[in-house]
Amino acid sequence: MKRFFVWFAVVSLVLAGVVSYFASSDPDGLDFVTEEHGIAEHAQDHPLAGGPFADYAVGGDDRLTGLAGVVGVVLTLVVAGGLFWLLRKRSPSK
Repeated sequence: MKRFFVWFAVVSLVLAGVVSYFASSDPDGLDFVTEEHGIAEHAQDHPLAGGPFADYAVGGDDRLTGLAGVVGVVLTLVVAGGLFWLLRKRSPSK
């Protein structure tokens, strides 16, 4: 099981850090539909739109998309791992 999680983390980091550079910059299907039907005109910026990792970049620099992905993966793994660890420790079966 431990081996699976290590490989899962490695594959996630490679996808976030390398493959993300090859992602399309065109809007996805939902964005296209909202723009096509005028719904996007009423959209407002997210409260964290000015954050350091907004729009899949670091500090607004699109060249750092991979770094933003790696940071996101690491933060997600740390938070999820911490939650799983806490839940495991509180289990009455052990």
